[in-house]
Amino acid sequence: MMQAKSKLRFFLGLIDLEDFLKEPPFGFTVEKRASGCRFVKYDPETCCVFIEDVQTATGKVIFQHSAGRAVKVRTLRDYTHLRKRLTSKLIFLLVSACENNAALSGKKAEKKSKAVLKQFIVVINGSNSIIKWEMERGLDQTISSVAGESYTVKIDVKDALQRWMDQEKFAITLGHQRFKPVWRDTWFVLKYHSDALFDFPFWFGFSKRKFTIDGKVSHLTIKDKQERFAVEELFDACFCPAR
Repeated sequence: MMQAKSKLRFFLGLIDLEDFLKEPPFGFTVEKRASGCRFVKYDPETCCVFIEDVQTATGKVIFQHSAGRAVKVRTLRDYTHLRKRLTSKLIFLLVSACENNAALSGKKAEKKSKAVLKQFIVVINGSNSIIKWEMERGLDQTISSVAGESYTVKIDVKDALQRWMDQEKFAITLGHQRFKPVWRDTWFVLKYHSDALFDFPFWFGFSKRKFTIDGKVSHLTIKDKQERFAVEELFDACFCPAR
């Protein structure tokens, strides 16, 4: 019963990438190759991972079955299968906390604010009733006809991360400096390619849509025993619901 309640309550989790790799949670293993690359293995049927290969200070990290930040489907059957997975599994996404140059604004800030301070994995609990409702509503509102036109849908968690950071006054300490970061790469993309001959919305760029996933963010860290127990309980419950 405790596991079921934990699974229901949990919305979004934020885990330091290095913490995740140092002590991988239930369902994941990390192998270090002779090349120095770290290879993350998991069962692709138990979760959805949208993480591209990433170069860190300690070497390259590869998530075994991940197709990257963009997932493509070509048939209605594939779309239906993916939609079901997104609304019933844990979703993993790599985001970057970047240095914020407050002296700049607009496009200049976008170009200059690229220095990555730290990378995190966001865990989205697709089986949470509210997250599931947001996901289904977002897909229904952005996709008018999966059978008749191509589309690109961006699912973004930036608003949730920004709100959590402001509420918790979150900052990253490097050396003697503290940084209030800006969030980058907070999204994954669902692409559907139709075989329709006259796909005018796609040709003219009108098929690009976006919606946000909101909810309480839990900062999960291996340094805090209580938080560590919470994330272990969560992963155990979500990966093994029958236990």
